[in-house]
Amino acid sequence: MIGFVRPLLFLDVDGPLIPFGPTWHGRPGRVPPPAPDTGNPLLARVEPADGPRLAALPCELVWATTWQADANESVAPLLGLPELPVVDIPEHAGGPGRGGPHWKTPLLVDWAAGRPFAWVDDEITDADRDWVGAHHPERALLHRVDPGRGLTDADFAALGAWLRAL
Repeated sequence: MIGFVRPLLFLDVDGPLIPFGPTWHGRPGRVPPPAPDTGNPLLARVEPADGPRLAALPCELVWATTWQADANESVAPLLGLPELPVVDIPEHAGGPGRGGPHWKTPLLVDWAAGRPFAWVDDEITDADRDWVGAHHPERALLHRVDPGRGLTDADFAALGAWLRAL
């Protein structure tokens, strides 16, 4: 009998975990954490309550961000998460693909190595979904998050439902 392999959840930082844009004012009733002494004022936008919600999902969390190992040093402690695996992002990597898949898309499919995965990012497009559908043999959920709001209750509900249905 083959054992169950937990699906992966690839996490981007900027947008999903650090909302940005002029319309961001935090969640209703949010008590912001103390400003981290890191020189990056955007870290005050991290919602500490997201950490336990992410940890409770039935998956293996993996950083898929240009923050790379810095996500473990700067973001994970704010979320109360342990050190997570990190997808190695090449230095030459750039923004979203122009008309094609995002540059992260093939990297994540390679990293998943045939495992089911969800990917949370603010730059996902239909080109990414099409590319993953053609190049990844397992189920995958590419979930786009509004970068002005970050992860919301609806995003957590969608991720949880998809992961539990596997």
